[in-house]
Amino acid sequence: MQSGESLYIWQLDDWPQWRFELAALAQPLADVSRAQGLLLGRLADVGMELRDRASLAALTDDVLKTSEIEGELLNPASVRSSIARRLGLDIGALAPSDRHVDGVVEMVLDATAHSDAALTAQRLFDWHAALFPTGYSGLSPIAVGRWRDDATGPMQVVSGPVHRRKVHFEAPPAHALAAEMARFLRWANAHDEQLPALVKAGLAHLWFVTMHPFDDGNGRIARAVGDLFLARADGAGQRFYSLSAQIQRERSAYYDILARTQKGDSLDMTPWLLWFLAALGRALDSANTALGAVLGKAHFWQRWASAPFNERQIKLLDRVLDGFDGKLTSSKWAAIAKCSADTALRDITQLLALGVLQKAPGGGRASAYELVLPEARPPTSQTD
Repeated sequence: MQSGESLYIWQLDDWPQWRFELAALAQPLADVSRAQGLLLGRLADVGMELRDRASLAALTDDVLKTSEIEGELLNPASVRSSIARRLGLDIGALAPSDRHVDGVVEMVLDATAHSDAALTAQRLFDWHAALFPTGYSGLSPIAVGRWRDDATGPMQVVSGPVHRRKVHFEAPPAHALAAEMARFLRWANAHDEQLPALVKAGLAHLWFVTMHPFDDGNGRIARAVGDLFLARADGAGQRFYSLSAQIQRERSAYYDILARTQKGDSLDMTPWLLWFLAALGRALDSANTALGAVLGKAHFWQRWASAPFNERQIKLLDRVLDGFDGKLTSSKWAAIAKCSADTALRDITQLLALGVLQKAPGGGRASAYELVLPEARPPTSQTD
């Protein structure tokens, strides 16, 4: 550290005596708690199958996005299949097992499904080993399942070309990690009634990522640590929203607030916690929107359970319910269903007669069609 430069927060004399203005956090905490209650309340009124489906969607998003933040793109089908296997969910055909995908899934599921279990060094080592089953990060061998040793130099977060790198952050030296992580874990497992659970989740995420205790995978494990504390906070036992997905959507702002928080002369975490709670609130809003789509799809199929749909109609209706790109026309129907134009038009005409589809306004050279929501037009075979 050059003379006159700002200190990293872990270098401050009062580290890690976190401070925050609870009065400033009161409204964001209330807003997030209200959003959590709304989401869990909506899920309380649905069956286990729908809850499992919503949880599968949220967990899949979480695994995909926590890796995408680090620039790693996983196969969505492999992730979804890996989660379904571990949860014992029937989703039809499963994608082949992928050892790397399975490792990320195992970490996320362990953090969220076993949030009440103590967070220990061995548990963190197990997560790290699951992320790097070959002992390599890309082409580079790394120390797996143990704290880093800084054999190649201090742990730094950098950007830019090799000859002109910019250091955004430098973590505590390796020789201090055993003591630092022991202190973190004591705090993580201590019960403090004065510390709001959501605040502890935000601080745990920040504290871990500031330690950067591993050669690689620190961001993913930090988000898993945060998810563990969020699961403790809501007590749901299942994940129905993904903070990692929200962080991916706000990746630039996330790195910016981290950089501003980790370097300075104060351990006042109020700005970081305000950002964390706001992002969490937006994650919950997204989950509520997604849940609306899941419930809408379920209600649609419940309403039309006895309708005489053929396989093509079921396939196309399911596609539309998942969010069809553009307008649904008979030519698109024929292309997707791999049938003739006459067959496509016959399928559509039957659905128009049942009241499942209606002509979309506007028309144009080719007729377009849209779903009739059950609330808007009930099946003709039922009476109110």
